[in-house]
Amino acid sequence: MKIEPLRANLLVYLKTHHLLKKWEKARHLFENNPRHPSLHTELLEPRWRGIFSFRLDKQYRALFFIEGEKAEVFQITKHYKK
Repeated sequence: MKIEPLRANLLVYLKTHHLLKKWEKARHLFENNPRHPSLHTELLEPRWRGIFSFRLDKQYRALFFIEGEKAEVFQITKHYKK
């Protein structure tokens, strides 16, 4: 499954938080196998909204929608609050 190009604000977020390498690795894994075990891809609650997430690392997640054969990442978030 292909991931749509990221919006400019998400690229800035990845650069600011030093996540570009992790993003590229996760993107590559996702595009080759969206259910790769290290991504921990899941459908979030409430399920009817159709929002999914996958891991960049233990702290950061990419939130996305699926449209046809493409995924659109709309947010990169911290998973745990410290």
